[in-house]
Parts: sequence; structure tokens; C-alpha cells
Amino acid sequence: MFDAKTPSCPKAAVEMMPLPHAPADHPAIAKEKVGVLLANLGTPDHYDYWSMRRYLNEFLSDRRVIDYSPWLWQPLLQLIILTKRPFTSGRNYKSIWNTEADESPLMTITKAQTAKIAAVMQERHGDNVVVDFCMRYGNPSTPARLRALIEQGCRKIVFFPLYPQYAGATTATANDQFFRALMAEKWQPPVRTVPAYSDHPVYIDALAKSVERAWEQMAEKPDVLVASYHGMPKRYLLEGDPYHCQCQKTTRLLRERLGWDKDKIVTTFQSRFGTETWLQPYTVEEVARLAEAGKKRIAVIAPAFSSDCIETLEEINEEIRESFEEAGGQSFTYIPCLNDDDAHIAALSQVIEEHMAGWV
Repeated sequence: MFDAKTPSCPKAAVEMMPLPHAPADHPAIAKEKVGVLLANLGTPDHYDYWSMRRYLNEFLSDRRVIDYSPWLWQPLLQLIILTKRPFTSGRNYKSIWNTEADESPLMTITKAQTAKIAAVMQERHGDNVVVDFCMRYGNPSTPARLRALIEQGCRKIVFFPLYPQYAGATTATANDQFFRALMAEKWQPPVRTVPAYSDHPVYIDALAKSVERAWEQMAEKPDVLVASYHGMPKRYLLEGDPYHCQCQKTTRLLRERLGWDKDKIVTTFQSRFGTETWLQPYTVEEVARLAEAGKKRIAVIAPAFSSDCIETLEEINEEIRESFEEAGGQSFTYIPCLNDDDAHIAALSQVIEEHMAGWV
């Protein structure tokens, strides 16, 4: 099982198989298995200055995330942003840090998701499927966890970026890193990458169940549900990124599954960075507008995040809540991400099964 200090999935016992037609001195090889590698965004190792700087440097140097010319961007990043931002980001992480495990909530939750999915696969397929996780930025790294799966005999691998909606800055960069890791392997396994699952019925149903549970626990129901997605520059949409459209579709399908009228749920975008125009409406502004328009009770859900993290626990539950209350809002409810909820684990496991078809 996972524990607080375990960087990733514990290595399973490797059963070595002799080759019946090979020379006597030929080394045995591991029994063939299917590997499932879950991928999340990443987390700093700690909230101190240098840990934050290393993490932010890797993250903000990714051309999928910030696509400005390196000649312009890197001096700004290295000389100004990475001098100041590690302090503010570190304070934000400190406010949500899992002190008992000495790790970020994203790490804690991803470990729990991986352990539960591994248990499902063990029950269904025995030792024929190995489940592990990696981070695009920080640890455990994608190359390290891919190598670990191959060493355990995984000759076919399903790579699963845990992003319900596709974006170049999330799904694509996770795939990029996975393919770069494959380039270092002498014997590359066949691989399948899991695409966005933003409209998959099991994902929509899991989202809806989380909303229904929240509603059942409130004596006075919210006037509006705000579906807040991570933002991106509007330019990316105009250049062909489907993220905005998939977010809108997720909201529509969620509303239809709940059986609500259109005015009961709104789509917004958070986490703006820089001076460009980003996808709108901006969550921090929209919740204030709702309060000023008389919507005194709201709930917020974050369908783009598979795990609670800095953007949900700190930004939504602190900054965005504050914007709503300062504008006159009276009741603000944050509905947690699906995390390791049983319905979410069942949904992710079904998606994995669909992409392992014919392999197990």
C-alpha cells in the first residue's frame, strides 16, 4: 500500500520467466503484464523557496504552458518571476499542506486514487495489470515511473492523463513527456494514450452524484451552481485548442443529468496569468456579479480537476469565496473534486478497461 513517504506505487514482485527455446545462458525475462500509468500535473516537494523555485521553473518553462519566445520569456522568468513568485506560491501551498504526510494534497489524493484503482485491477485481473502514477512536473517523474513499469514486465502500457477535458497545456504536455521517456527505451512497449473523457457518461454521473450529495446536506439550496474550470488564453481557443468547447459540453451534460434549468448553472474560468485576454467569464468576477445580482447563495464545483489542489483548495475556497462575500454573498459552498470517491474510481476504472480492451 501507499504511505506518506512512498514516492509512487510500491514495486510488485517480479516473476521471471525462462525462455524455452533460448540458449541456457540467456537471461530470464519478467512475466508479461499490462501497465497503467496515471499522470497528474505535479507538485513541489515542499513549500520552501528552493523547492517552489525548482517546481515553478520546470512548469513555467514548458512551451505548452507558456508559448512566448524563450528569448523574451526566459529572462523575465529567471530574473523577475522566479525571484518573487516562490515566496507567494510557497505561502499558498503552506496554507493547504498535508503536514501529517509532509506532502501536498494533490500528492496525497493521487496516491489514494492509484491505490484504489490498483485494487480494482487486482480484483479483476490479478497480477496481470500493474497500476502506478507519475507527475508531469516534479516527482515521481514520468521517465522514472515508466522505467519501473517496464522493469516489472509491463510490455503494454496505457498512459492516462487525469484531465477530463483536453488542453495542449495539460493532456498534450503529459503525452509529450511520456513519449520523450519512451525514446530512452531500447525495447519500447506498445502504448495507448487515454483521450479526454469530458463527456463520458460515467464521469458525468460521478460529477452529478457529488452535486446531489452536497444539495442533500444543505437545508437552504444554492441559487446557482458555478462550474469553475481552469482558464487559458483565449488565443489558444482561436488557434484550435478544444478545451473551451469541452468545458461547455461538460457543464451542459451535467445540467441535463441533474435535470436543471439553464439558469441554475454557469460556466466560468479561473487562474488567470499575465496580461492576455483569457477565457471568460472569470470566476472571481462572476461570483461577485452574482452576489450583486441577488444570488446570495452559491456553490462552486471544479470539473476540470480530478484531484483537489492549490487551484481549488486555496484559490476557490479562499480567494474566490472572499470575492463573493465582499460583494454581498451570504453562503458559499465549495463542492470538493471527485478525488478518490468510489463513483470516481469506478468511472476511471471503466475508462481504463475500455482502453485495455484486447490486451488483458
